[in-house]
Amino acid sequence: MQTPFDWLTLMVFTGLVVLMLHRSAAEKPVDKLWHYAPPAIGCAVVNYIGNEGYIALAIAGLVAVIAYIMLVLRPNMSA
Repeated sequence: MQTPFDWLTLMVFTGLVVLMLHRSAAEKPVDKLWHYAPPAIGCAVVNYIGNEGYIALAIAGLVAVIAYIMLVLRPNMSA
């Protein structure tokens, strides 16, 4: 936990896990487990390229991961 990308990707991944756990407790799940794989893998890739010094690419990747979560998984932000 030495770079900002370590912390940023950890926060996004933690939110993703909480969303998955919350939805898996539902009586009728709206998602499949594989829907969570692209953003989880994306967090690992963003962390790696950010730590390697490709800052602009890592930021673009992090935006893409967050966009995927917002558009595909659609977390309910009003609760």
